[in-house]
Amino acid sequence: MVGPTSRRALLSALTGVPVAALAAPAASPWAEALAKLHDQYANQPPALARTKAGRNLSRFRYHNAEGFFLGIEKGIVRHPTDRLYQIGIVLQLGLSSHLLDVGFADAWCARHIGLNVARSLAHANATGLGFKTTDMELLAAILSPYSKWRNASSRDVAPDFPFSAEELQMLTRALLDRVHQVTGHPRPRGWQHRLP
Repeated sequence: MVGPTSRRALLSALTGVPVAALAAPAASPWAEALAKLHDQYANQPPALARTKAGRNLSRFRYHNAEGFFLGIEKGIVRHPTDRLYQIGIVLQLGLSSHLLDVGFADAWCARHIGLNVARSLAHANATGLGFKTTDMELLAAILSPYSKWRNASSRDVAPDFPFSAEELQMLTRALLDRVHQVTGHPRPRGWQHRLP
């Protein structure tokens, strides 16, 4: 069985294509998966175009995700709803880093994805992130939109909430590590010194 084309393989293949051929729009290997999402969410299809500005913004978002995650890793964010809100921010920053890197426009993401972590995860996986886990899909659904956790009380967290604080941290770290791996963005300065 052949798996989906990786983003890295696609971009490597483009380096050998004559410039004249690049002028004609190429079919995206993700077109079918994205078409299903656009039907599901009734979105306007994006025009994916990788740019230097998009790559720079992607790196900025990844570094911001790592920065926001620091409070969670250090145990500073303890209140359950504050933790969920912060994790929502981290996941959305990490996922948008991937989306920007593969060519989504930031304005398209703001309009069609917004603060919905589940939509962001679905679009990222449809474009080569490769982070499909039942736990992450459940967490993304619970968090979406993550703004609902900003002023929530502890009573808003169900007694049977399926993740411990440690599991939330492990899932978030795993997603950030995957974004780092797939985008190739360097870790932020001082990252090694932040680890426990």
